[in-house]
Amino acid sequence: MSVFDKIEEQLRKRFRSRPPRPGIARRGLVIMGASAFLLLMGGTGMLFPAESGKVWANETDIRIADSKGDWGYPTPFRHYPRGPGYIRMSWAFDTLVWKDQTGFVPALARNWAYNPEKLAFTFHLDPAAVWHDGTPVTAHDVAFTIAYFQAHPYRWISTDALDRAEAVDDHTVIIYLSRPYAPFLSDIGGTMPVIPKHVWQKITDPRACIEPECMIGSGPYVFKDFDKTRGTYLFEAFEDYYQGTPKKHRLIYVRTSKALMSLITGQVDLAGIQPDMAAPLKKKGLTVIENERGWNKKMMINHTKAPFNDRNFRQALAYAIDQQEIIDKSHRGFGMPASYGLLSIDHEMYNPDTPRYPHNPEKARQIIASLGWTPGQDGVFHKDGHPLAIELIASNLTVAGDSVSDRDGEIIARQLTDIGIQVTLTNQEQTTTDSRVKNWDFDLAVSGHGGISGDPKILNEMISSTYGAGSVNSARYDVCPELNALMAAQMKEMDPEKRKQLVFGIQAVYAREMPAISLYYPKAMAAYNKAKGINWFYTKGGISKGIPIPQNKLSLVR
Repeated sequence: MSVFDKIEEQLRKRFRSRPPRPGIARRGLVIMGASAFLLLMGGTGMLFPAESGKVWANETDIRIADSKGDWGYPTPFRHYPRGPGYIRMSWAFDTLVWKDQTGFVPALARNWAYNPEKLAFTFHLDPAAVWHDGTPVTAHDVAFTIAYFQAHPYRWISTDALDRAEAVDDHTVIIYLSRPYAPFLSDIGGTMPVIPKHVWQKITDPRACIEPECMIGSGPYVFKDFDKTRGTYLFEAFEDYYQGTPKKHRLIYVRTSKALMSLITGQVDLAGIQPDMAAPLKKKGLTVIENERGWNKKMMINHTKAPFNDRNFRQALAYAIDQQEIIDKSHRGFGMPASYGLLSIDHEMYNPDTPRYPHNPEKARQIIASLGWTPGQDGVFHKDGHPLAIELIASNLTVAGDSVSDRDGEIIARQLTDIGIQVTLTNQEQTTTDSRVKNWDFDLAVSGHGGISGDPKILNEMISSTYGAGSVNSARYDVCPELNALMAAQMKEMDPEKRKQLVFGIQAVYAREMPAISLYYPKAMAAYNKAKGINWFYTKGGISKGIPIPQNKLSLVR
């Protein structure tokens, strides 16, 4: 008997006198059974307490599980910087273009074209698009959005290469560049939320606004409620949406640490899952989907201080780390060793000739010894009377929207100890780790991020402070002229094939310099209830700039 059958058996015994109402699916027991299930499993787990007056999901609702809950208010200036925060905002705010399973598709813009001579993109807007308050969306809103973000920077896009935007008429806008900008379609067209001029022209402090008018967008869902304490979000379908009324009336995010249980009891319709649960969930009638490798775990290195400022020492660390052992012991074998060039084999610009550092503890020791360190009787390298002692910070990271506990830090600490490094392992909350990394108050820190299946601009953002100054995931490595030149060139190269060769070069040099060490790509999977009539999918190249989360709004529109 599987774990699911055992759970169901317990539920039916406990509620033998309360049979499910007709039409309730086997997974979707009545509320009493679902509540008892959570109590039996020792979880709190109630998605909406009875006293809140909120009801359980029905056929007009879609409920999505989230382990963290609070990702900020869904406005461009108030959502949290990681991917799930952007996703919340994207339900209410549309972009000029979007992506589906195959690539870019129209959104607010029905079509677009690039004029290389004028360095300009022309977008023709959908005349049916209106704001949530009924006001038509016009080219003047797009031009205003560009100017507003130039005056009030939005962390998810860069306006550095934008000159100006000009509304030719109500439904035609031209965006002029100040220089060639290869990531434009992804970074601006497919990521920049267009905001209503008639609302935002009155707002001088966008980061302080959480009033209802700041939530007015043109997206398929209207924001209704955010309970910061419970971590719940409520959106309602925008009936006048220009691509058609969404399929479900209410979209609800519920915070739960019991995503698996919530799926099998029917409390949620979509959740990220651990790979080893895929087969049992399929047997229970749920649909399981798997993503491309668009998220990586990596080890941040404080290359601003000795001994980490020596490229040879950083390469020694790479030889010391056994990527496959981390995957096998910490993740039950579900994952793939990462390329030291960051981009995975799934990326169309992945460089197969990127330098590799196969696990070789002896070579790691030899490199460290060549740098003047001497093995001591205690098994630790010493120099000038001091041991080679470092601190390794580990945290429970949010992987594609789900908090994940693992043994990565423990395993890496042992691997480094084995080659003669004295390691102090410090476990901290992710926010504390992020703060320390941002302030260069660390030696080594286990971190991770998505975005690596999207536009290769991610390389620049995750390597250089010029492009990734605001990101705690960026190595902020600026001391290699060769690498700097390649990164600058790939941003300006509008020819895809020529740009690909530059991106190949970036991966190769980055792997040689090793300012951070990519460890592995976890196997990312989600499960959903297809009986609700929604086909969720992972977006090719990730949502927006590469978010590896299967919550594309087109699933509820098309």
